[in-house]
Amino acid sequence: MATVSIPACSSALLLDIEGTTTPITFVKDILFPYIKEHLEDYLSTHWEEDECKQDVHLLKKQIEEDMKQNRACPVHTVDQTVHTDEEKAIREVVENVLWQMAADRKSTALKQFQGHMWRSAYASGRIKGEVYQDVVPSIRTWRARGLKVYIYSSGSVEAQKLLFGYSVEGDLLELFDGHFDTSIGAKVDAKSYERIAERIGCQPEEITFLTDVTRGKYVSNDNILRLVWCLSASKIT
Repeated sequence: MATVSIPACSSALLLDIEGTTTPITFVKDILFPYIKEHLEDYLSTHWEEDECKQDVHLLKKQIEEDMKQNRACPVHTVDQTVHTDEEKAIREVVENVLWQMAADRKSTALKQFQGHMWRSAYASGRIKGEVYQDVVPSIRTWRARGLKVYIYSSGSVEAQKLLFGYSVEGDLLELFDGHFDTSIGAKVDAKSYERIAERIGCQPEEITFLTDVTRGKYVSNDNILRLVWCLSASKIT
């Protein structure tokens, strides 16, 4: 377990999820495979429901935006087993989602759709959110010292709450003061952290971001917030 010193000026902590509070293997070996295995059945079952229609609409809007920006887009293949318009539409959404996942896209449309798929799996007990053993005691220590604790992850807020609400340690949602996802901006965008600071009600320099990312800082402006690299949630020293 990594041990880091939280800057004395910190009043709030932002925690990443994958590789920070939660093993990367949980995401790669459990959450993502669940989507791939149940994707087409889920769409067929929920196709006429308002929530699913909204998700599909956002996924299509994402493709339109990608095309405008000349970004890569999924290429639809001809499937002779597809006969009805609904089957064709569902297959296109399947290809879209699988393509975005393979490309490791962090689009809000994809993350929202994934969160809705995981909801039933968590509620039924088929999936339980994994957290490192030091996460809960560390957060309790931080909160006892007056620090506020927030989550900021590319996964949707709903997906975050499912992971911590249905975790192997029980319902952990009371440990967090709030959640942020890509709807507030990308983690590589300095403006995202300015918006978070405004929402939290503190100065950017009072926020410390704990993440496992080691390839460099998410933001180029050192005054936006302080970043602490760690392998998992770490004890205050």
